Amino acid sequence: MSAIERIYIPEGGDTTQLYGVNRCNLTLLKHLFPKVRIYAAEGVLKLLGHEEEIERVVNVLDALSEHIERYNTLEEETIRRIAAGELTTAPTPPEHHIIYGVRGKSISARGEHQQAMVRAFEEKDMLFAVGPAGTGKTYIAISLAVKALKERKVRRIILSRPAVEAGEKLGFLPGEMKDKLDPYLQPLYDALEEMIPFAKLKDYMEQDRIQIAPLAYMRGRTLSDAVIILDEAQNTSVHQMKMFLTRLGFNSKMIVTGDITQIDLPRGVPSGLMHALKVLGGIEDIAEISFTREDIVRHALVGKIVDAYERAQNNNKEQTTE
Repeated sequence: MSAIERIYIPEGGDTTQLYGVNRCNLTLLKHLFPKVRIYAAEGVLKLLGHEEEIERVVNVLDALSEHIERYNTLEEETIRRIAAGELTTAPTPPEHHIIYGVRGKSISARGEHQQAMVRAFEEKDMLFAVGPAGTGKTYIAISLAVKALKERKVRRIILSRPAVEAGEKLGFLPGEMKDKLDPYLQPLYDALEEMIPFAKLKDYMEQDRIQIAPLAYMRGRTLSDAVIILDEAQNTSVHQMKMFLTRLGFNSKMIVTGDITQIDLPRGVPSGLMHALKVLGGIEDIAEISFTREDIVRHALVGKIVDAYERAQNNNKEQTTE
């Protein structure tokens, strides 16, 4: 039986985790399948050997790619077990699990209101999540969007924030446009980097499957087959909020997050978020989740520090009134 050649393209085109650090995973596969020559190129593998042996390697590569897609991690033990034909037992995800982030970390909904967000996202096309900073509103919103993208329920994710500190025009900031926007959009990048491996995230953004843009860039667009998230929505004007909400297209879901106690709009400009909550409250297909201070997710020490400052502030007030 003569040898054949076959080109294998990994699922999603991301070879970083499949190949491993210094291509250690490929070295292991070569050891496990000595009858097949495996050559790595940029984004593809070339396999040389007899058809039956190549088919075995392809099946293993498919299983490894599927494991990476699901768990965002790949261990040597997993490679050996899959190569040996053993069924790898999927770990039981924690309660209220949403997705696996980078290095296999489970991202789950904590607390009543985060869990309510998950249910509302499944049942409604539009969701408002309102409450103090630190409650995980934006983080859960982005994790739900990433889950929908990975499950191919939508084609893209669109994330936006009003750059209110720069008047939405950004004209006076130094540097190119990306440099001007990044300071205002960095919290969104930070969340994505915890959920999607760097190489895949880079591909998603280059392919516009994940788009991050200031609110002003939403004007005139109809956003279909997407999860659209507006963060810091308390800093939109009424006109901006109406413009954003009416961008919703077919097979899309929209999540609006904000904190009505942290409005940075110029004096006299009403918040689009507060206005929307009033005028849209009776629409059945729109959900509203209200977070409270008790929902704040943070390091235990941070909580003690905040409480200490609040006690000091209260003591100062009492001394002032005496």
